Amino acid sequence: MSSPDPTVRAARNAAAQTEKAEDPAGGGAGRPLRRPVIAVTGAASGVGALLTRALVDSDEVKEVVAIDERRGDIAEAHWHVLDVRDPAIADKLRGADVVVHLALDLDLETDAAARTAYNVRGTQTVLTAAAAAGVHRVVLCTSAMVYGALPDNDVPLAEDAELRATADATGVGDLLEIEHLAHRAPRAHPGLNVTVLRPAVLVGGTDTALTRYFESPRLLVVAGSRPAWQFCHVEDLVSALEHAALEKVDGELAVGCDGWLEQEEVEELSGIRRMELPSSVALGAAARLHRIGLTPSPAGDLAYTMYPWVVSGSRLHDAGWRPRWTNEEVLAELLEEVAGRHTVAGRRLGRKDATAAGAAGATVALLGTAALVRRARKARRRI
Repeated sequence: MSSPDPTVRAARNAAAQTEKAEDPAGGGAGRPLRRPVIAVTGAASGVGALLTRALVDSDEVKEVVAIDERRGDIAEAHWHVLDVRDPAIADKLRGADVVVHLALDLDLETDAAARTAYNVRGTQTVLTAAAAAGVHRVVLCTSAMVYGALPDNDVPLAEDAELRATADATGVGDLLEIEHLAHRAPRAHPGLNVTVLRPAVLVGGTDTALTRYFESPRLLVVAGSRPAWQFCHVEDLVSALEHAALEKVDGELAVGCDGWLEQEEVEELSGIRRMELPSSVALGAAARLHRIGLTPSPAGDLAYTMYPWVVSGSRLHDAGWRPRWTNEEVLAELLEEVAGRHTVAGRRLGRKDATAAGAAGATVALLGTAALVRRARKARRRI
């Protein structure tokens, strides 16, 4: 067979190069032909700062737009200082291809109403502003907690499993509302792609009800429960967020270490012994302590230490992403981070209180709820 005309051959080569650039893996993923401009909210601290650093160091990114209420330390990013609830954010997003929204407040000590107002209104504003600015993709981050911790959960849960959580645990109500906003946004704003990442128990400079569980002198185990522990290191979450921001994967994505640890394995690895209580005692004590303001964690947080909510992460795996950390490694880092901290029922204790709790045991701390309630009532009557 004779060789094609040089002009035809050049055209074919150009078409092949274009096809390869659009889909280098040959699977129809459709990656952009040019390096994207990526905006990150909450870029001055935490996961947002880690992602901003990763993106400015990436050869695949043209520019990083960093948005926060204060200027961060990453000089290579283009900074805008404002509240994400400000509609003026739309002007700051013009020219961006992708927005990764990480400006969330999940602090245990934040007033719940103020936290919800910030988280939900902020996400709603970012989604609307992104659509108005011509952004074609928004990446959100919630938590695998939105699946709910239930005794009949599959282990592991598929990404498309029903979201069965309730608003009883810290911040989960906000995360569920963010999920609803993500689901509605493409219908309200045609052409806008919304990708959601749901990490397992996040570890690495974090402070949550679940990380505080490992600050206790004993690991509370509710009788008859079936805990299963799966962690996600912040470095793996950042890597997954970068994967999504670069449009290598989309949809609802669970992020975590491969597999999980049974409660007995956690106890053996941590060296912390268990304290087993009937569910009525554990849940009742947690509810009363929270109701009188002695602990930041509502009783709903306990469910996530009682029942499995392990996720498969298959969609990220299918896209070629893999976690670098194992559950055992993340647990070891968590234990190192919390060393020297003392928590009972989600409440951080001072040095004097911690000594007493260690001597008397966490059981006394929990079963002493009635005394704490009486003391709080007497204090209120004296005011």
